[in-house]
Amino acid sequence: MVKVLIKRINSEVELPSYKTSGASGMDLMAFIGSPIVIKPNTSKLIPTGISLAFPEGYEIQIRPRSGLAAKKNISVLNTPGTVDSDYRGEIKVIIFNHGKDDFIVNNKDRIAQMILAPVIKMELEKTERLPETIRGEGGFGSTGK
Repeated sequence: MVKVLIKRINSEVELPSYKTSGASGMDLMAFIGSPIVIKPNTSKLIPTGISLAFPEGYEIQIRPRSGLAAKKNISVLNTPGTVDSDYRGEIKVIIFNHGKDDFIVNNKDRIAQMILAPVIKMELEKTERLPETIRGEGGFGSTGK
């Protein structure tokens, strides 16, 4: 278990929590003064009222909630969104409405989920040739249907 510090911007902010013992993500809730309408094919930045601090070597990933995706065509625009370990500002979620109807976000609605994930840093090494593979430079759809 990794300790994550959480700061509420306001005492009325509900803290995220795991809804079941097997849940990978904690639900994030909107913290807004009045409802926000998201028109079809548009997005809005939704505040959560929380800030986090967690160890270097980890990131928080912001992901869509499957129920909102399946039932309302609502997703996180830059999924998964990344919160870096050195960011201390308020967590906000870019919600996109893929549906045909307006989607209304109310205060304390569960809008996304967050997970803590390890980050493996890479070291780049310049080369003129890459090792050969069967796929080679085949791009999108090159391996079949």
